[in-house]
Amino acid sequence: MQKKCVPYGSDVSAGSFQCADCEEIIQTSSRTSLPPCPKIRKKLHIKKCWIILSGQGDSPNDPYPSR
Repeated sequence: MQKKCVPYGSDVSAGSFQCADCEEIIQTSSRTSLPPCPKIRKKLHIKKCWIILSGQGDSPNDPYPSR
């Protein structure tokens, strides 16, 4: 199942992700821990998650399966 907003720390496959708080876009390879937004110290971040633009989120080993 793919979520609309994937929390920081989630497992993801390669793709593009947009910060739900500040719209920063990152490109990443497959990861076991999606990083926090690089602008988190410069702007207020309340949602603390990424919108999936391409790729997949929520692997079966997602550390936050209920979100």
